[in-house]
Amino acid sequence: MKFTISTQSLRKWLEVVNHATASISTTPILENILLKVNYKNIVLTSNNLEMAIEYVISEDISIESEWAFCIPSKLFTNYINLVTDDTVKIELLSDDSIKISTSSWKLKIKWLEASEFPLIPSIREEVSLNISWKIIKKAIDKTLFSSAEWNIRPTLAWLYVNIKNNAVIFASTDSFRLSEYKTFLKEAISNDFSQIIPSKTCNQLKSILDDENEVKIVSWDNQVAFLTWNIKIYSRLLNGKFPDYAWFFPTTYTTKAEVNRVDLMWALRKINLVSRENNYSIKMSLSNERWIELETSETQIWEWDVTLVWVVEWENNIVWINSTYFLEVLGVIETTHISISFENPLSPILISPIADPEKESKDSFKHIIMPLKI
Repeated sequence: MKFTISTQSLRKWLEVVNHATASISTTPILENILLKVNYKNIVLTSNNLEMAIEYVISEDISIESEWAFCIPSKLFTNYINLVTDDTVKIELLSDDSIKISTSSWKLKIKWLEASEFPLIPSIREEVSLNISWKIIKKAIDKTLFSSAEWNIRPTLAWLYVNIKNNAVIFASTDSFRLSEYKTFLKEAISNDFSQIIPSKTCNQLKSILDDENEVKIVSWDNQVAFLTWNIKIYSRLLNGKFPDYAWFFPTTYTTKAEVNRVDLMWALRKINLVSRENNYSIKMSLSNERWIELETSETQIWEWDVTLVWVVEWENNIVWINSTYFLEVLGVIETTHISISFENPLSPILISPIADPEKESKDSFKHIIMPLKI
């Protein structure tokens, strides 16, 4: 087996497949990448048993003979990142090793049998649809932040995805907050898609695919795959049912405020310097005299407060809220102004964008944060 490949291209392809390589594993083979060298292309595969990636390389390569083998991902990647030559030659030696060489560098690595690498599930198109990756990426951006951390609450570390007719809905929750993003396709799809996808998979998808990709989504049994012309990303699906969350979003309020989103973000960034001493808890006082005050309790750093001019409707009210949660939702909203509404100091706080008059959008987003009990 022998082939020559562009160093820059190999670097880029390794970066992609390493998203599904196990860095530390009780199964050492998962720390490897499988290379299948065919006469027309090379297929790089990684698999950590929760997610797998196949990347087909058909450009910037010159293949002399075929073979399949596994190679340690970390060592291989670190070496290629140090190579300064334009091309790399990789060949099989008679002593069960792989030689990776350039005009000025040479490295020998022991290879492992391709048969030891875990098989990737065969795709069965029980449900499939084609969709622009730009739409999926935006939906992930709008909801991923409010899913739970995998190592803290794994049962909530996922995104609910529901695509039906021409409506696309993504939702997530960590039990303290809840996000829903909804958009519409230009044309209705023929297959409905409703699944719970691990947030780790969605996070990796954002890093791998770009906005120009047309993605085919296929699901079967407890598996889902995202397919483009040269990349296949597989993931386990989570068992269970996403809660019927629609009724959590309040439909009435006694206090509602409208505020400039950027002004509020700057205020919260400043107050976070102090509120971190109290687990980012802040008091928000709203007055129908057109002002709102954000303040912290006294800490070792000291206390801080700021008053902003807002449009406040109905009753004066006071609510305690996590300032970091507040900042994170403001970061995914794109409009100039937002609305904040709630029924009482212990009820969910609804945060939603106020549409900019000069911009047309069929998208909708809403988010609730549970108040703190102080």
